[in-house]
Amino acid sequence: MNPSHCVRMGQIDYTNVWPVFHYFDSSNLSEPVEQIIKVPAVLNQMMLSGSLDIAPISSFAYGVGEEELLILPNLSVSSDGSVHSILLFTREPLEQIVNGRFALTNTSATSINLLKIILEKALKGTPSYWDSAPDLEQMMKNSDGALLIGDHAIRASWTDHGYIVTDLGEFWKRWTGYGMTFALWTVTKTFAENHPRMVDEVVQAFEESRRRSKQNMEPVIQRSIQVIGGTESYWRHYFNHLRHDFSAKEQAGLALYFRYAYEMGLLRKEVQLNIWSDNKLTRVKE
Repeated sequence: MNPSHCVRMGQIDYTNVWPVFHYFDSSNLSEPVEQIIKVPAVLNQMMLSGSLDIAPISSFAYGVGEEELLILPNLSVSSDGSVHSILLFTREPLEQIVNGRFALTNTSATSINLLKIILEKALKGTPSYWDSAPDLEQMMKNSDGALLIGDHAIRASWTDHGYIVTDLGEFWKRWTGYGMTFALWTVTKTFAENHPRMVDEVVQAFEESRRRSKQNMEPVIQRSIQVIGGTESYWRHYFNHLRHDFSAKEQAGLALYFRYAYEMGLLRKEVQLNIWSDNKLTRVKE
């Protein structure tokens, strides 16, 4: 690697990635790293434009940029049922408003398209959508439902607003039998081809951070209370329901999501899960 090169690394500005990043110390890597902390929508665009080398991004964004990206192994933000931070708020039961108007958070892509798959494919609705900043009351003023993700969804779930709350991870699991992967750690193919040793270092560092967090989640829980609020019991339950690996089980659920997205025209082509491995491409077959 050119000594003057600084690895451009993204970090999602949500608590759901903290277990993977908590013990990750870029100063221990052999090359300098610039970390850019943004919401998923911004990181998605930066990664797809080549402005970043490595970043966790929305799973859907990987589907869009598959030809230029590789998935880092054993890392994701997934759930096997309820995720507690991908939430749809409605006044009426979802089945009664499938042809209604829905406000979409402007901070992610995976969850937006998951909602479209649920409303249009699972429930056979013909809804309309509009994009909004993540402000629940503003979103609901002229909508039948509002989608929030990440810490915005978590905070809204603590409020006594009277809305019905549908957890999209739980709905997906009940409908398909699979868990759902909301974000993936990715690297550009160009960077991976030119700097395989650095990619290997980064993967090992993230996996070690994830392992240490899983052994003792208390520091992440306390940080969440300090930054976001809430109780120790809430955050313990929340992190215990998240998955941060990317096993065959998670891969199968994401492959189904991509297939549905392609069938509905949300993706322009079928998507393969191309996973980086020691500078050799591992392609996961459905």
